Amino acid sequence: MGRLLFSAIASIDGYTVDSSGSFDWAHPDAEVHAFVNDLERGIGTYLYGRRMYETMRAWQDMGDSDEPVIADYAGVWQSAEKVVFSSTLNEVTTPKTRLLTRFDADEVRRIVADADRDVSIGGPTLAAAAFAAGLVDEVWLILVPVAVGGGTPALPHGRSLSLSLLEERVFAGGTIGLHYAVENS
Repeated sequence: MGRLLFSAIASIDGYTVDSSGSFDWAHPDAEVHAFVNDLERGIGTYLYGRRMYETMRAWQDMGDSDEPVIADYAGVWQSAEKVVFSSTLNEVTTPKTRLLTRFDADEVRRIVADADRDVSIGGPTLAAAAFAAGLVDEVWLILVPVAVGGGTPALPHGRSLSLSLLEERVFAGGTIGLHYAVENS
């Protein structure tokens, strides 16, 4: 049985995208990217909503990058299974990917229970549904040293979460990684 993990790169004030929908400020440097690559190696299945899937599917074509950290992550991403929850997509365009028309907490429980590796839920909107259902086991927040003043919050707005710090990591460029267990899942 795997664990359900939520990870996000966020501004220091807690947003994954700014108020204009941009996350250009979140581009990780090589040190942070290599760290994220290592975190993601244990993931066997990614759970995405439509927007996160549309963002992440670009990794299907980046395996031949001249940048080793990029090629490495592409390989990690390509080797994992993907499940996309969307009522608006008609099809998915990447291998090892299946489409479900709506978020189903029982289906997510089954995916995690049947997993021999960890399962990652990507995107704060889909993750909010998983937090509400008490499904998320652990959280990794990679906080970038920039405040954007608004946008999409990394953690569910209006929901109380009790977290227990498991690990922290400070990077040379000022980015901080915080790893938590979710106590009230």
